[in-house]
Amino acid sequence: MKPVTVVATFEARPGREAELKRLLLALLAPTRQEAGCINYDLHISPDHPGKFLFYENWAGKELLEAHLKSPHLAALLPRVDELCVAPPEIKLWEKLD
Repeated sequence: MKPVTVVATFEARPGREAELKRLLLALLAPTRQEAGCINYDLHISPDHPGKFLFYENWAGKELLEAHLKSPHLAALLPRVDELCVAPPEIKLWEKLD
């Protein structure tokens, strides 16, 4: 398996920043326990408090795909349209040695 890095960004609708932040923070503990999760870190923009970024490293793409089907992530997905100005931007990266 080849490791994969994920950078995912979310932007809250005005007035929904605190609710989105709470839901994203709730993903940290269960995701960090998933098989193949190397790190799963949430960041907030110091200039735009409604913008959030996940920086994730997974042991392999198959394990990332399992994460995308996890119950805790599945619970967030139906609320994205309500809480975010647009769908999250998710980019996959592979490390060059």
